[in-house]
Amino acid sequence: MQPLPSARPVKHSLTLRGHRTSVSLEAAFWDEFRNLASTSGRSLNDLAAEIDATRADVGLASAIRVHVLTWLRGQIG
Repeated sequence: MQPLPSARPVKHSLTLRGHRTSVSLEAAFWDEFRNLASTSGRSLNDLAAEIDATRADVGLASAIRVHVLTWLRGQIG
């Protein structure tokens, strides 16, 4: 069994509708978030802004994780 990638969150800056913010996600989520954005022909900032606009009472990092997980589940089944 291979060791899991680091679970320590990594902070990156994003620009959402002209405002800078930072989001901390684990490396595996950053990788899949980038993959999702690339696959859909969008920038990380555009995708993050869309997620930000539709999230309820949850932090942006959590909303991104759920969005990525939902997308990955759709890829599997």
